[in-house]
Amino acid sequence: MDICKRMPVLFLVMLFIANTGYSQQTAFVAPASADAMKNPFAGNEKAIVQGKVLYASLCVACHGDKGKGDGVASAGLTVPPADHTSAKVQNQSDGAIFWKVFTGKGPMPSFRSLPQEQVWQLVTYIRTLSKKPKK
Repeated sequence: MDICKRMPVLFLVMLFIANTGYSQQTAFVAPASADAMKNPFAGNEKAIVQGKVLYASLCVACHGDKGKGDGVASAGLTVPPADHTSAKVQNQSDGAIFWKVFTGKGPMPSFRSLPQEQVWQLVTYIRTLSKKPKK
Protein backbone atom coordinates (compact mmCIF):
# COMPACT_ATOMS: atom_id res chain seq x y z
CA MET A 1 0.00 0.00 0.00
CA ASP A 2 1.26 3.46 -0.89
CA ILE A 3 2.61 5.44 2.11
CA CYS A 4 0.42 8.43 1.24
CA LYS A 5 -2.69 6.25 1.46
CA ARG A 6 -1.64 5.02 4.92
CA MET A 7 -1.10 8.50 6.36
CA PRO A 8 -4.73 9.24 7.33
CA VAL A 9 -4.97 5.88 9.08
CA LEU A 10 -1.67 6.39 10.93
CA PHE A 11 -2.72 9.87 11.98
CA LEU A 12 -6.05 8.61 13.34
CA VAL A 13 -4.35 5.78 15.22
CA MET A 14 -1.92 8.26 16.79
CA LEU A 15 -4.76 10.55 17.86
CA PHE A 16 -6.77 7.63 19.25
CA ILE A 17 -3.83 6.43 21.33
CA ALA A 18 -3.12 9.97 22.52
CA ASN A 19 -6.72 10.55 23.58
CA THR A 20 -7.27 7.24 25.35
CA GLY A 21 -4.94 8.22 28.15
CA TYR A 22 -2.29 5.73 27.09
CA SER A 23 1.00 7.55 27.35
CA GLN A 24 4.64 6.97 28.03
CA GLN A 25 4.86 6.37 31.75
CA THR A 26 8.56 5.58 31.61
CA ALA A 27 11.42 6.96 29.56
CA PHE A 28 11.63 5.72 25.98
CA VAL A 29 15.00 3.97 26.15
CA ALA A 30 16.38 1.60 23.55
CA PRO A 31 18.04 -1.58 24.81
CA ALA A 32 21.83 -1.50 24.99
CA SER A 33 21.97 -4.04 22.17
CA ALA A 34 20.57 -1.41 19.80
CA ASP A 35 23.79 0.60 20.15
CA ALA A 36 25.65 -2.15 18.31
CA MET A 37 23.48 -1.74 15.21
CA LYS A 38 25.35 0.02 12.42
CA ASN A 39 23.63 2.37 9.99
CA PRO A 40 24.38 1.09 6.47
CA PHE A 41 23.50 4.54 5.05
CA ALA A 42 25.38 6.84 7.44
CA GLY A 43 26.28 10.01 5.52
CA ASN A 44 24.86 8.68 2.24
CA GLU A 45 23.40 11.65 0.32
CA LYS A 46 20.87 9.53 -1.58
CA ALA A 47 19.65 8.00 1.70
CA ILE A 48 19.30 11.49 3.19
CA VAL A 49 17.10 12.56 0.27
CA GLN A 50 14.98 9.40 0.57
CA GLY A 51 14.79 9.86 4.35
CA LYS A 52 13.61 13.44 3.92
CA VAL A 53 10.77 12.27 1.65
CA LEU A 54 9.75 9.62 4.19
CA TYR A 55 10.04 12.09 7.06
CA ALA A 56 7.75 14.56 5.26
CA SER A 57 5.06 11.90 4.84
CA LEU A 58 5.41 10.01 8.13
CA CYS A 59 6.91 12.29 10.77
CA VAL A 60 6.19 15.97 10.06
CA ALA A 61 2.64 15.89 11.45
CA CYS A 62 4.03 15.36 14.96
CA HIS A 63 7.71 16.31 14.81
CA GLY A 64 7.34 19.34 12.51
CA ASP A 65 9.14 20.40 9.33
CA LYS A 66 12.40 21.07 11.15
CA GLY A 67 12.09 18.13 13.57
CA LYS A 68 11.59 20.27 16.69
CA GLY A 69 8.54 18.33 17.94
CA ASP A 70 6.17 21.14 16.98
CA GLY A 71 4.09 19.55 14.22
CA VAL A 72 0.39 20.33 13.82
CA ALA A 73 -0.62 17.11 15.59
CA SER A 74 1.72 17.64 18.55
CA ALA A 75 -0.78 19.77 20.48
CA GLY A 76 -3.22 16.85 20.67
CA LEU A 77 -0.71 14.36 22.06
CA THR A 78 -0.42 13.49 25.74
CA VAL A 79 3.33 13.03 25.34
CA PRO A 80 5.20 15.68 23.37
CA PRO A 81 7.01 14.39 20.28
CA ALA A 82 10.79 14.23 20.49
CA ASP A 83 12.79 17.21 19.28
CA HIS A 84 15.04 15.56 16.72
CA THR A 85 17.36 18.58 16.73
CA SER A 86 18.07 18.22 20.45
CA ALA A 87 21.23 16.83 22.00
CA LYS A 88 19.05 14.25 23.75
CA VAL A 89 18.17 12.71 20.38
CA GLN A 90 21.37 13.50 18.50
CA ASN A 91 23.57 11.99 21.23
CA GLN A 92 21.87 8.61 20.83
CA SER A 93 23.41 5.97 18.59
CA ASP A 94 21.95 5.40 15.14
CA GLY A 95 20.90 1.96 16.35
CA ALA A 96 18.97 3.42 19.30
CA ILE A 97 17.11 5.84 17.03
CA PHE A 98 16.41 3.01 14.56
CA TRP A 99 15.03 0.85 17.40
CA LYS A 100 12.73 3.63 18.63
CA VAL A 101 11.35 4.40 15.16
CA PHE A 102 10.92 0.71 14.39
CA THR A 103 9.39 -0.19 17.77
CA GLY A 104 7.35 2.88 18.75
CA LYS A 105 5.88 3.62 22.17
CA GLY A 106 2.90 5.58 23.45
CA PRO A 107 1.68 8.02 20.87
CA MET A 108 4.77 7.28 18.74
CA PRO A 109 3.60 4.58 16.32
CA SER A 110 5.69 1.58 15.39
CA PHE A 111 7.04 1.58 11.86
CA ARG A 112 7.66 -2.17 11.75
CA SER A 113 5.66 -2.24 8.52
CA LEU A 114 8.36 -0.24 6.74
CA PRO A 115 11.30 -2.02 5.15
CA GLN A 116 14.31 -1.68 7.45
CA GLU A 117 16.12 0.18 4.65
CA GLN A 118 13.54 2.97 4.92
CA VAL A 119 13.87 3.16 8.70
CA TRP A 120 17.64 3.56 8.27
CA GLN A 121 16.98 6.30 5.70
CA LEU A 122 14.83 8.09 8.30
CA VAL A 123 17.64 7.79 10.85
CA THR A 124 20.13 9.13 8.30
CA TYR A 125 17.88 12.13 7.62
CA ILE A 126 17.25 12.76 11.35
CA ARG A 127 21.03 13.10 11.74
CA THR A 128 20.97 16.12 9.40
CA LEU A 129 18.46 18.02 11.54
CA SER A 130 21.01 19.15 14.12
CA LYS A 131 23.61 20.41 11.72
CA LYS A 132 24.20 24.12 11.70
CA PRO A 133 23.96 25.91 8.36
CA LYS A 134 27.28 26.52 6.65
CA LYS A 135 28.38 30.15 6.51
